[in-house]
This record gives sequence, structure tokens and C-alpha cells, in this order.
Amino acid sequence: MHQLERIAIYMAFYEGGAETVTINLAQGLIDRGYAIDFVLQQVNETNIQRMPKKARVVDLGVSRAINSLLGLARYLRTERPVALLSVITYTNVIALLAQRMVNFKGKVMVIEHNTFSPWNQQFPKITRWLLPKLVASCYPWAGRIIAVSEGVADDLCEATGLSRKKVQVIHNPVITDQLRAQTRIPLYHPWYEPGQPPVLLAVGRLSPEKDFPTLIKAFDRVRRLRPVRLLILGEGEMRTELQSLITSLGLDQDVSLPGFVDNPYHYMAHSAMLILSSLWEGLPTVLVEALYCGTPIVATDCPSGPREILCDGKYGRLVPVANPIILAEAIETTLDSNNSPASEESWKSFDLECVLDQYLSSLLGA
Repeated sequence: MHQLERIAIYMAFYEGGAETVTINLAQGLIDRGYAIDFVLQQVNETNIQRMPKKARVVDLGVSRAINSLLGLARYLRTERPVALLSVITYTNVIALLAQRMVNFKGKVMVIEHNTFSPWNQQFPKITRWLLPKLVASCYPWAGRIIAVSEGVADDLCEATGLSRKKVQVIHNPVITDQLRAQTRIPLYHPWYEPGQPPVLLAVGRLSPEKDFPTLIKAFDRVRRLRPVRLLILGEGEMRTELQSLITSLGLDQDVSLPGFVDNPYHYMAHSAMLILSSLWEGLPTVLVEALYCGTPIVATDCPSGPREILCDGKYGRLVPVANPIILAEAIETTLDSNNSPASEESWKSFDLECVLDQYLSSLLGA
């Protein structure tokens, strides 16, 4: 029995895929009898609502990762969980520094969700120079280094000089009982009524790496040829820019940005296809969710994850990044094709119970 074993999960919190799968993982651990602490840099009403009901939330009360170092170290010293999981590179570095500060005896597992090289390029020059050196110095202190895909693992080691033998690949826990239930909830939306044009769906933060401008330009080409609509679920810093592009192309009636939604899965189950237009990813869980929903997929062959998830194009169409012409052609081909749902094998390795077994084996030898 594990009722007294407490596992801490340390993270910043945004409305993204890494947060969603971490919540899935936490709920699975709770269901198996572990006590879970979410140690968050800063708590707000949104992230509190998304936490598993039996999880304890510890608010470090800071807005920047570096400012959470002392608070996290204090938590480890006083609460002494059996293990600490950290999510995303910069929080991983903080977690390992906190471990050293207080000589924490539990196992620290750091999880890489992003393809490090392109992700690191978005930062100022000094950060781009410093972060690989911090990773190379600090990650060897971890009890386990986990990457969510083979591509993420390979890139991390190439960019930082870490030994590939030190990095274990465990896929994200994407397919859960909650997801299964949410796909079955009826969808009431005027675009999905009988007789309406097909709806193309994209899901993700409105941020540069998702490259929604390319998707909107590709959609514009398709829209000139046939009735079709585009729904982009997500919120982020590029909303104003994307809305301006939509308006400039005269697409206000056919493209919608409704923001973040709690249940994208019943949209997925009823859409004509799921499109991923990203410049880079770690392991885009939205593709796994679409496979489970039986939704046809068009995705950029970006680093990394789409090719791995879609089995070199077996389960969906792969296109070059940042190419609206080829993306538009792939959308048209998919709309014109008789697309059968992918088999269970396409998503089975992302099932929560399968992933939990791997995490517990790696983390606790359970």
C-alpha cells in the first residue's frame, strides 16, 4: 500500500498540453493510492479548478521560476516527499538546485516536454547561451531524466551534451477515462448542425510555435474552392495578431477563435479533421487525442513528435512546416478522401494505465 507515500509535482502553470497530461498523471497516481502535492509557482482560480480534487496545492506565490527556488527548497526540507517530479526545462533546473540546497534524499525526476533546440531559440541571447550549460550541469543530479518522445530525447542530448543513455522515453498519459467520457458529451454548436460546411479544428496555445498564421493562410486557399470553416481552440499572446490576419483575409465569418475550452474532445470527435501547424513540438498530445476520437489528421512534420505519433504518416498526413500551399493541398486531399479511423494500436501506448506503470517503475521501482 502507498497511502503514506507523498509525491510532489513542481511546475509553473499555463493552459497547455504539458499541464493537461501532468494533471492526468497526478490523477492516476492518486487513484493508485499516492498522496500528491502540486507545488505551483503561483496559484490562480483557473489552475485550482483544474487540479484533481484529492491533490494538495502548495502556492509558492511568485511570478518567475527563479524566485521560487527558496520556497521549493523550504518545501522539500519540511515536507520531505518520497519523490519530486518537475515539468519543463527551466523549472527542472530550479528543482535540481533546490534538491542540492537542502540535500533532498528523495528521487527527483525531470520531464522534458519540448524539443529543446527550437524552444530555446525563442529566448534572449544570454538565456540561449546559459540554459544548455545549466542543463548539462544540473540534469546529471536527477534520479531520472524523462523525455516524452524519442525526438525530444535525441535533441536534448545533442543540444546539451547529455548522454543519451541517461534519458528514458515515456510517452504522455493522454487517453484517460475522463477523455473517454468527454468525447461522448453532446456538442451543441451552430457550426456542427446537420447540413453545415465541414469544420477543420486546431487546438493549442495562440503562441508563435503553433504557427497558426500558416494554418489561416492555408485555410484561405481552401475556402476559395469550397465551403469550409476553421475553429482554433486555445488562448495566448498572439490573439490580436491572428484576429487581424483573419479580418484582413475576409474570413471573419468562417474562422473562429473562441479561446480555451474545458472539453475540446467532443469538438474533435465531430470535426472533419484535426490540423497541427506547429513549427516545433515535444509530443503533441492533440494528435493522440484525435487518433482516439477517430478524427483524420494533417500535421506538420516538425521536430518532434508528429512523425513518431503518426507512424511515419501511416495514421495521418505529414506536411512541411511553414508552407501554406502544401498544407492547403493536404487539407483538400483529406476532405476528398474516405478516411477510416486509426486502429487502437495507434494510441495504446499513450493510455494512462500503461504510462503509470512506466512512471512508477522508473520513479519508485514499484
